[in-house]
Amino acid sequence: MLLKTFINYFLAKRFQTLACAGLFFILAFGFVLVSAASALQAQAATPSGTVVVADFNVPVDPGSSTFISRVVTTAQSEHAQAIVIEMNTPGGLLSDMISIVGSITTANQSGIPTYTFIVPNGLGASAGSYIAMASNKILMGPGSEIGPSTPIVVGGTPLEQNHTQAAMLDYMTSLAEKWGRNTTAVYDMVQYDQAYSASEAVEVHVADGTADSLSSALTQWGLSSNPQQTLSENFYEQLLSVLSNSILDGILIIVGIIAIVLDIYHPTIVLSVLGVIAIVAGLIGAEVIDASVLGLTILVISAVLIILELKLGHGFALMAGVILGAFGIYYLSFGLQYSPSPITGIVELELGLFVVFGILIGLYIRWIIGPVRRKSKLTGAEAMKGKLGIAITDLTPKGEVRVQGEFWHAESLSGNIMKNEQVRVIELRGLVAMVEKAQMPQEKTKREK
Repeated sequence: MLLKTFINYFLAKRFQTLACAGLFFILAFGFVLVSAASALQAQAATPSGTVVVADFNVPVDPGSSTFISRVVTTAQSEHAQAIVIEMNTPGGLLSDMISIVGSITTANQSGIPTYTFIVPNGLGASAGSYIAMASNKILMGPGSEIGPSTPIVVGGTPLEQNHTQAAMLDYMTSLAEKWGRNTTAVYDMVQYDQAYSASEAVEVHVADGTADSLSSALTQWGLSSNPQQTLSENFYEQLLSVLSNSILDGILIIVGIIAIVLDIYHPTIVLSVLGVIAIVAGLIGAEVIDASVLGLTILVISAVLIILELKLGHGFALMAGVILGAFGIYYLSFGLQYSPSPITGIVELELGLFVVFGILIGLYIRWIIGPVRRKSKLTGAEAMKGKLGIAITDLTPKGEVRVQGEFWHAESLSGNIMKNEQVRVIELRGLVAMVEKAQMPQEKTKREK
């Protein structure tokens, strides 16, 4: 009995010991797993040290907006140390500028600072100045410039212009205030079209300093030893940038229509294919920038006039269509907000050359294609209808005839016709003249009696 009690006691103690050991093992294993997971998470959150450099030598448009969005996404996925915008831009669309500033804000919220370096002799102008102002730090190269920042509503009313300018004043000053910059100086950039050189910008505390090169700027930011990954616009982004030019969009549409019209005069299919591609590209670009309805309406009327040229054939309809199309191209950007204005002296010169091009095409149709088409009507199948000829063989009902000195295979539509009898051509079917016996004057007189 005592032995049994001792055995039970021994087994119970043994079981408790094993249970405690098992529990300790489970807790220890769990602690190791949690520690490993925490270490991995900490490692994932730790910046990789890479500096993502964005080559921003482009206008501010849908292409560059998409590009900066990709830059930020890349920096986030690689846990980059910083983003550097290497800037040289004349500005562009305000809507895309706001989108780029939003991408910079997203990067900052991810713990990735964004720095802007305006390259030597480069521009951080107009819409570009807002992007620079949204950056954590701004450095400027020798000969560079920041501003002016006055927005332009193309074709807008004074009320629309004042409304947009007031909104951009608040926007710019809030960006400057966020990073401790001189709000009065940036106010002048928007309100009074003020621009600053590198030294002036540092003096009025719009920029944080100067640097001779990108490597010098990286040194000042403490990033000189970090690996760099430079990104530029890819093909898709470059295409978006090209198609976001309203002047080019309008020219593509009109030139595409002219190409199709010319291809009808000179059937080759090549011009038609190129014309369709140009029209589609122009329409896509107009959609990308949300072109004005007025400009598109004028272009439609212009297209109708150009197509009408196929019916008229004297060249004037095409010339009128091109001249009207130039106005449509000009109005495509109306109502859009830019900084600076896209309508410049160079653009007006381009539109003038475009009108000259249209007039030359119209004159080509009038003086070269038109006479050729009219001559072809006089010498072709239409010219043969009604002509008189002589049967040089019996037509029973097939044979041969001579019409205007030319020999033709012929087929009679009025029964058998004897050799040397006069015939009249009714029509041509391929290379066969369909004829009938011509009524001689004496036969006609007898019938009338």
